[in-house]
Amino acid sequence: MANNYIIEIATSDYATTAAAVAGGANRIELCANLSEGGTTPSYGVIKTCRENFDTLIYPIIRPRGGDFVFTNEEFNVMVQDVQLCKQLGCDGVVIGLLNTDGNIDIKRTEILVKLAYPLGVTFHRAFDRCADPLEALEQIINIGCERILTSGQQPHALDGIELITQLQQTANDRIIIMPGSGVRKENIAQLAQLSGCTEFHTSLRSTQPSTSQFVHPSFANDKESYSNNYIDAEEVRLLREALA
Repeated sequence: MANNYIIEIATSDYATTAAAVAGGANRIELCANLSEGGTTPSYGVIKTCRENFDTLIYPIIRPRGGDFVFTNEEFNVMVQDVQLCKQLGCDGVVIGLLNTDGNIDIKRTEILVKLAYPLGVTFHRAFDRCADPLEALEQIINIGCERILTSGQQPHALDGIELITQLQQTANDRIIIMPGSGVRKENIAQLAQLSGCTEFHTSLRSTQPSTSQFVHPSFANDKESYSNNYIDAEEVRLLREALA
């Protein structure tokens, strides 16, 4: 049964990507700065992950943290990053753009989807900040994205399960609805059963102590200086096992 489900792991660097792959992730949302919701990783990270892993890799195309209303200059950055991901042989990209009124930025989303082709495109949790989720669903389908990552317009997917289920039913196989945010081995089976969804997204984010043998006394209590992002490969495996 678990083989019918897709597990996507959001990673923040090469080491966490390696752990997610080792744990059996079906797809990687490759990011930097997950503490800001994820921004576009560097050329070197994308290239190295693509060369070393056969798992599907979808870099996020987001030039900064913060909101999802982008300037012309920021959009130009996104265009170039989509082109770069195509050149590096990625399997897809992850995007999300809104207008100031909370509606989907249809025009510029269409440009990125066409530019990305034949790569797949996921519309990320900018969707959870849009004004009308059912209208946005139809717009994103018409634009040609292959999936929507959503927590049901709530901080965590289980809190938004009613809307997620409605989206799944309304989509009717025209697009993939992928619950994300707060997805853990303790609740993923419940999310699957209630929503009918078959793809799930999580970061399983934690930290581990730095291997540095020298700790500067002025920064001894600074976690950012002496800890690194970490994913436990076993946690990825247990997440899949929970769906069995």
